[in-house]
Amino acid sequence: MKIEFGREPDIEMWMNLVNKVKSSFPGLETKEALDEHRQTVLTFMRAASAICAKTEEQIVGALLFSREENMLCFLAVDEQYRRQHIAERMVLHMLSCMNPEKEVIVTTYREEVPEGIAARAFYKRLGFVEGELTEEFGAPVQEFILKR
Repeated sequence: MKIEFGREPDIEMWMNLVNKVKSSFPGLETKEALDEHRQTVLTFMRAASAICAKTEEQIVGALLFSREENMLCFLAVDEQYRRQHIAERMVLHMLSCMNPEKEVIVTTYREEVPEGIAARAFYKRLGFVEGELTEEFGAPVQEFILKR
């Protein structure tokens, strides 16, 4: 398993993973939304702000981040590959690329939303603390903040 920056030739494998996990993310419900997400991923890849976990034949983990905003924007791991610390390894790779003087922000589902239980536990385990309640793509979310 390699953790590395995603590059444009990886886009088909990347989107295969996104299609597997899309039901867990607000804003990926339609073909148009997935097409837009694909363009977003390509933009992040060109900016060296896309990290992936690769086996020989597929991408099993994907992470998008913003250096400018010190924000984790997207994180997903294929269900068959969870509980192998892949997400943690990708986050640590991301953190090494970000400004260590600034806190890191991520949003995930709020506490009452079942789809957010695992993500909330994961971020807390990494030291993120709960922040502001907000909405994204019409879904109730909460910021999590990593003080550095």
